[in-house]
Amino acid sequence: MNKRSFLKGLAVAGFSLPLSSNAMAALIKSVSDKPVADIAKDEEFWAAIRSGYKLKPDYINLENGYYNFLPESLLENYIKKIREVNYQGSYYMRTVQFENKKNIAARLATLCGCGAEELIITRNTTESLDMIIGGFPWKAGDEAVMAEQDYGSMLEMFKQAAKKYGIVTKIISVPNHPSSDEEIIDLYAKAITGKTRLLLLSHMINITGQILPVKKICDTARSKGVETMVDGAHTIAHIQFKIADLNCDYFGASLHKWLSSPLGAGILYVRKENIKKIWPLLADAERKEDDILRLNHIGTHPVHTDLAIEGAIDYYEKIGAEKKEARLRYLQQYWTSKVRDINNVIVNTPSDPSRSCGIANVGIKNMKPADLAEILLKKYNIYTVAIDGANVHGCRITPNLYTMPDELDVLVKALKELSQV
Repeated sequence: MNKRSFLKGLAVAGFSLPLSSNAMAALIKSVSDKPVADIAKDEEFWAAIRSGYKLKPDYINLENGYYNFLPESLLENYIKKIREVNYQGSYYMRTVQFENKKNIAARLATLCGCGAEELIITRNTTESLDMIIGGFPWKAGDEAVMAEQDYGSMLEMFKQAAKKYGIVTKIISVPNHPSSDEEIIDLYAKAITGKTRLLLLSHMINITGQILPVKKICDTARSKGVETMVDGAHTIAHIQFKIADLNCDYFGASLHKWLSSPLGAGILYVRKENIKKIWPLLADAERKEDDILRLNHIGTHPVHTDLAIEGAIDYYEKIGAEKKEARLRYLQQYWTSKVRDINNVIVNTPSDPSRSCGIANVGIKNMKPADLAEILLKKYNIYTVAIDGANVHGCRITPNLYTMPDELDVLVKALKELSQV
């Protein structure tokens, strides 16, 4: 059966929810002979993917960066896990809970490209990276380097560490439109001194979607004896990479963003030789100093969330990392290319496709971001989030795989009209 016949069959069936595993496999097979660039703009294919989601009709959701909610098949799988844990009760919690979590973490390590002995499942990026900041062996006078565009929770944790340990924080500002990798690398390199111990950098800046040259920055820091901590909240299952290739010491991410895992799932990677130096967030029973599980004690928690991660990985791998990245970049380029040259419209994301993917940020000259977000919602039924700080003044636009170009056309129309006010 060719793709068109298959899609017609789905249409006759009413795109039944959730999109079954067999239907999903047939859909993917129907485009197996097409170049990824063509699949990225194949609206029939993505309409079929969209059919697997239950979408709230009240607004166009362009704020998927906070939480990429689950397609119905993953939601049903999650509910199944909740029922199973509830069915087994304490028996589950006292027997197979830990082995299951270890196995899922090992699969995540394979997905992320690092050793299974270097990765644990956490609840989110904030928990992961704040554990490193708070558990790092600081001494008074030590310095840490970061950017004002980094996520607020990490910046606040560094402030706390400064009060608690007497460390010094050095904050740079990353330009929204860098001329080259070297311009960004040089900013970080110049902030490093002989007292610098740790450097935080965002793999993808959450407020603009700009992808930083992480490996080059990490290489530079390592050559100066400085450890690096990468905030990858927006890159897991968004763009293709392997943690091991970044040459960083620590990496944290949230799985409820682009992997579409249930809320409350994240990862922490710690380079093997660094595990023993980090103090855990909560004390655990005696373990070997280099056992990363000593950092993974968080008490009783919703273990069914951990169990649902495998389904999210399956879904991601069925679609294909290359196809997903290409589609997300296509959607972003689709709308930003239509507004970049409009007077009074300010796009705070680089135009170079290699420097961004699905996320972008847009503002209107002389209009407060909060006002823009309110108008987009009340007048155009577009839900997004206002960003007003760190040299970024606009609304973050984050589509998902279910987003269609005609929805982005509504955004383009809104920006064109508002630019003339």
